[in-house]
Order: sequence, then structure tokens, then C-alpha cells
Amino acid sequence: MTERYARNPDFIFRKIADEVILVPVRSTGKGMGSVYTLNGVGAAIWDLLDGKNGVEEVRDRLVEQFEVTPEVAEADVREFLARLASVRAVLPVEG
Repeated sequence: MTERYARNPDFIFRKIADEVILVPVRSTGKGMGSVYTLNGVGAAIWDLLDGKNGVEEVRDRLVEQFEVTPEVAEADVREFLARLASVRAVLPVEG
């Protein structure tokens, strides 16, 4: 089964001017009080993390949207997910 992640509802996603940010709204432990800035790729990944799309589906969508190989896209998705998981901005979906 493919790995799937969902956005943590304790984080809000906002576009302000030319920046996209994630802000924790409840205590999630590590990173509380921090604001995270996302680039265009990060914002696209965040948008796809609905708990239904697996890593492979997210990778494939990035390949469609950006000029990137599947290998590079998958490495970027996995690195981004690891960073988001480390501050509990995303949560793994079981099943």
C-alpha cells in the first residue's frame, strides 16, 4: 500500500502577497510559534495532501505541473514530507 499523509488541521495555510505560509494554531509540540514559508512546489504538495493521494500520486502531479523528472519529484516530495512530519504539520494516514 502507498504512503499517504493528511494536513494537520492544527495548521492553517495562507497566501499573503507573494508568500505562502503555514502557521500552527494549536500546540503541536516542536515548532509551535513558528511560521513556515512554502515555495510554489511546497504549496502544490500541501494542496495535494488530503489523506487520499499517496506519495506516488503527489509525485505524478508535480511531474505534470513542473519541469521535473519523476525521480527528482519523488525525492523532493519525500524530503518535504519528512520536514512537515517533524513539526507535525502532516500526519500519516493508516490503511
